Amino acid sequence: MTTQTTVAIAVPLEAELVDRIRAVDPSVTVLYEPDLLPPERFPADHSGDPDFKRTPAQEEQYWDMLNRAQILYGLPNESPAGLARIARENPRLQWVHAMAAGAGGAVKASGLDQETLRKFKVTTSAGVHALPLAEFAAFGILNGFKRSAELVQDQAAKMWPELRTPTRLVSGSTLVVTGLGEIGLETARIARALGMKVSGTKRTVEPIEGIEQVADNDGLAGLLATADAVVNTLPGTPFTEKLFSRDVFAAMKPGTVFVNVGRGTVVDEDALLEALDNGQVSYACLDVFAVEPLPQDSPLWDHPKVLVSPHTSALSAAENRLIAERFASNLRTFLDGGDLPHLVDPVHFY
Repeated sequence: MTTQTTVAIAVPLEAELVDRIRAVDPSVTVLYEPDLLPPERFPADHSGDPDFKRTPAQEEQYWDMLNRAQILYGLPNESPAGLARIARENPRLQWVHAMAAGAGGAVKASGLDQETLRKFKVTTSAGVHALPLAEFAAFGILNGFKRSAELVQDQAAKMWPELRTPTRLVSGSTLVVTGLGEIGLETARIARALGMKVSGTKRTVEPIEGIEQVADNDGLAGLLATADAVVNTLPGTPFTEKLFSRDVFAAMKPGTVFVNVGRGTVVDEDALLEALDNGQVSYACLDVFAVEPLPQDSPLWDHPKVLVSPHTSALSAAENRLIAERFASNLRTFLDGGDLPHLVDPVHFY
């Protein structure tokens, strides 16, 4: 007798992508109630319209649907509180697939204890966002090397400088990538295509094809001494918090371009501002911040050498499709008894 597996769609998703999940196996029942889900305001808006409100009856129906499933596609209400509630209420829960690449923060914020977290698995959408993040990182490097911030200022002032300042060549320069995972390796691939030499960090130090040097975080300062640009892709964990400190920025050579597409907590923002002001960092392209949304009084908003991106660099029109395809592949693995990829570590939340 075939065991039936029930999947509940907890976040907004197009009907045709729900059908792709249904098509994985005849033993899969997919619970999908679009009227209970907030409409998307833009592609891959997993939280949906914040003004959307369920009636009390709809709210009961939503949680009843989730409590009937062994597998959830998305965190309930796309929130740590939703994850905590479903973990307490649903004894059948075996697996939750998160929309984010770095879902460890949400799992940690749920406040669930280790015993509860061991009862089910949480997987992330890591890798789905690798290409758009890597492209954004390349965009940040090119902006810094080609002086785009200064050009924008001159254009706004309608100024045509008498003394023209040369730009820097990307080809032949050196990039350091902190975090040589899927995002970091995709960033390295694009950088090498631009002619850059790439080194980087990894928890497990081992040779990687195409990477000049690999070090752990303790060896980061040594890599930075020769770097022309640095791209951070690291997640926010207790082990990476404020990794980019005053000492680390001081280890960079003057004029380094800095890009952050990992997590904002990896950077001491006061130290970054000092490095920008003293010329150690010539330009910073930031998609993530220690506090989000970035507070209105943050000096980063108005700094002439900083580009602020509102944590949108991973977004693309293809994101929902790519996540659904990743989930469908993982679902096949789950049904076959295989090991799920991209599991959140319930101890380190990575």
